[in-house]
Amino acid sequence: MARANDRTARQKGGRRARRSAALVAEDVEGGRAELVPDPDRPHAWSLLLDGAPQSHVDLDDPAYLDFAYQRRLGHVIDLAAPAGRPLHVLHLGGGAFTLARYTAATRPRATQQVVERDAALVALVRRALPLDPGARIRVRCADARAALAKLPDGWADLVITDVFSAARTPAHLTTTEFLTEVRRVLTPAGHYAANLADGPPLTHLRGQIATAAGVFPELALVADPAVLRGKRFGNAVLLASARPLPVADLTRRAAADPHPGRVEHGKSLTDFTGGARPVHDSGATASPAPPPSAFT
Repeated sequence: MARANDRTARQKGGRRARRSAALVAEDVEGGRAELVPDPDRPHAWSLLLDGAPQSHVDLDDPAYLDFAYQRRLGHVIDLAAPAGRPLHVLHLGGGAFTLARYTAATRPRATQQVVERDAALVALVRRALPLDPGARIRVRCADARAALAKLPDGWADLVITDVFSAARTPAHLTTTEFLTEVRRVLTPAGHYAANLADGPPLTHLRGQIATAAGVFPELALVADPAVLRGKRFGNAVLLASARPLPVADLTRRAAADPHPGRVEHGKSLTDFTGGARPVHDSGATASPAPPPSAFT
């Protein structure tokens, strides 16, 4: 999920002008899916579910990442291994397969699995925005945690979680037990990255950091400074590993983005967490619903 106001007013106006002629809309399991054409890129589309922006895809240039949070996850993919080295990547949450397409474009020999529960959404995206047949991407229609449990130990170099149902992360994907399974599936040097969404007072985000800290010794968080200050609802990318993280490189890349992000790590991240406690299955709740203003 991403904020619609990451794009300029001019782009939104152009998008509305083309919507009646070129928009693709269907009911899927998760609500009303819309594929909205990008007025500035001839073969690019945004995926919305019930009005909430989910993904942006440029079929001509899958290495182009438009949404701020997806650019930050793209940095994680770039920094997970030296350039060009193939990776085993698990994507929990499919959307329009934006990050799987990005990985295939930047690491052509990567082996990827995408898990998306909404089979009707998968069918729509496959039909309207087909994957490159040469990409090594397998798409499975299943619950993210159930699919994770079936993977062997140490299969993945990178696990990316970007799962939203009605614009909220399901409760069973927010817990210590879930992240323990993620760590089992990762290689010893593997990375975990999650797209998290929260707003003031950032209770959910702080709890997710505390939960990850109980499973992984190394953490970093990257987000818009206004989100980190609790000024507005927005996305944050949490990165975790059993090994030291490329914090300096991530900081430079995030700062240079069109929508600059700030990286918290070490003591500053511990201070930001503010004594929050880890989340367990027995007490988990879904992430908070975004306010109506989040997508305007």
